[in-house]
Formats: sequence, C-alpha cells, structure tokens
Amino acid sequence: MGLACGIVGLPNVGKSTLFNALTHSNAEAQNFPFCTIEPNVGIVPVADPRIQQLTDIVQPLKTIPATVQFIDIAGLVDGAAQGNGMGNQFLSHIRETDAIAQVVRCFDNDDIMHTHDKVDPVRDIDIIHTELLLADMQSVERQLSKIKSKVKSGCSESIAKQEILTELYNWLDGGNPIRTHHICAQVTRWGLLTAKPMLYIANMDDRDTNRDHLAAVTEIATSEKAQCIPLYCRLEEEIMALDDDDERHAYLSAMEITASGLDQMTRAGYDALNLHTFFTAGEKEVRAWTLQKGQNALSAAGTIHTDFQRGFIRAEVIAYDDFVTCGGEMGAREKGKWRLEGRNYIICDGDIIFFRFAV
Repeated sequence: MGLACGIVGLPNVGKSTLFNALTHSNAEAQNFPFCTIEPNVGIVPVADPRIQQLTDIVQPLKTIPATVQFIDIAGLVDGAAQGNGMGNQFLSHIRETDAIAQVVRCFDNDDIMHTHDKVDPVRDIDIIHTELLLADMQSVERQLSKIKSKVKSGCSESIAKQEILTELYNWLDGGNPIRTHHICAQVTRWGLLTAKPMLYIANMDDRDTNRDHLAAVTEIATSEKAQCIPLYCRLEEEIMALDDDDERHAYLSAMEITASGLDQMTRAGYDALNLHTFFTAGEKEVRAWTLQKGQNALSAAGTIHTDFQRGFIRAEVIAYDDFVTCGGEMGAREKGKWRLEGRNYIICDGDIIFFRFAV
C-alpha cells in the first residue's frame, strides 16, 4: 500500500503553495478563493537513505523508492456539507485519501486576503471540523436508513451494525471526530471522513510569524493526539524549486530547517497510519514497499503481487542492519544472518525479503 494524503483547508490559506513545495509542481496558487477547482495530484518518492545504501551494495539495474501521493483539494467554506462552494467535490475527493493534512494560516499579512477578513486559526479549524462532522452524520444516517428493514426483520448482523452506527452518530453529534472513538479502526471501511488521521500544517510566514496562532493550532492538535507541523510554505516552495540538491540542503540548513516539509509530512503520515517499510533487493531492482505495522509475511507477499500471496511457500529474510554490515546477501548467509520465515512471521521495519512461491 502507498500513502495518499489530501491537502485541505479554507480557500487561500496556502494549500497549493504547500503542494508545489512538496511535489516540485507548478500548481496555480493565486490570491483569490477557489483558485484550485479540480484537485492537483502529485506522486513523490519517500526520502529513505536506506534504499540508497542497499543500491550501493546490490548495484541493481534500477531502484524504486516508496512513494506518497499528495492531493491538493479545493478550498472548503461554511455549508460544504450542504453543497456550498466546492463542497460536494471537496468531500468526495477527501474520501479517496488515507490521511488529511489541514493547512491552517498562522500569519498576518494584509497583502494576502482571507475569506473571513481576520486571521483566526481556531475558527478556521472549527469550520473544517464542523463540515466534516456534518458530512459524516449524513453518511451514518444514510447507512442507518439502508439497514432499517433488515433490523425490523430481526437480522442479527444488521442489529449489531445499527447499534454501532447509532453510537457513532451520537459521538459525532457531540462534536467528536470518529478518529477519537475507541472503535475507529473497526469502521474505516465505511468511508467516514473524520475517521481519517488528521495532520495540522501551521502555515507560517518568516516575515511576520504570530506565535499565538501557532500555539492555538498546537493545542488543538495535542487535544486530538494529532501532530502539528509548522512550515514556511512559501519559503519551502522557493527552496524546493532549486535544481541542485546540495544547494537546496544548504538553503534549508541556513534557515535552520532540520527537515524539509516533504520529509516531515511523510514521517507524520506514516506514524498516523502506523506504516513502515520493507525492501526487496536483487540484481534487477531494489525496491521499497509500504506495509502496515504488525502485518505478517503473507500480507507482505500480497503487497507485491496476489500470486506471491496465493502461492506463498516461505520468506527469506535479512534484517537491514545485518544486510549492510555483512555487505549483502552472501555475507549475511555466511555469518548466519539469513533466515527462513513462514507466513505468520511479523515483518520488521527495514527487513530485506525474498519470497518463495508457487502458483
């Protein structure tokens, strides 16, 4: 599985600017609402120094890193759940993502208009929060309506589902996102927007940073056990537009930015979705694969191809540190660091795996 992250927020808060910085794209970013109509989509490689280390050792024909997909979604306004503004499109695009990155404006600048005149990140977050809650309440109501007749007929499965849906509706009605409910993991397949992990991106301005704004966003994120990532979106866009990697890193270092916005958001997204990475490494290619933590070798095999999963025989595994220390597969075999694992083996972050299968 890959990571798909939707970039959302009120109109004109810096979503497209952030998207451009993350993807090295040239999405239109203008000083007026609804500059973005159709979502911009960018797929970028996940920065992981381990894959370069493996490439140096194996010398494959090609190297394929893991990727993350960013979707720059049209700005949201009050009443989106009822279809106002780009509401219906906005909500449908969010349903296709794994996680949500909400861009919140945390700087005052009279040259950049705000749809509500005054910059107030708490109000802005509340608008997005409310619209997503209302959309989920509508979705839960529709699902309750669909199973109504089966509940009347005494279907035990439908009765159990009704109980869960009713509990979720009451939770939403109390102003709480589904991701804060203890049964969230059980209902992700129902497509509820507030069940998705939320990252808060505090869009700062190096010329005029309001620390009170940042503190307010951080407090909200902390209350939800979510991450708040302060970024200078315009500055990040300028830095990432540089062609030379060394120049880019030097610029980040000069600004005392320890990690790029892309790296920070990728790490936060992986943490929020409980993801990690395993590798395959051979003469043809070295490749990084994204997997849910806690999944076994059979699931990892299916991530590569359904044939691998269906005809699974065994997994040949070398831990990343052992692979590097021993100089590759042959060295790991010689030093007893190569091992055979069955389908129930729980994959560890960084494992290098060769799957044996027969179909």
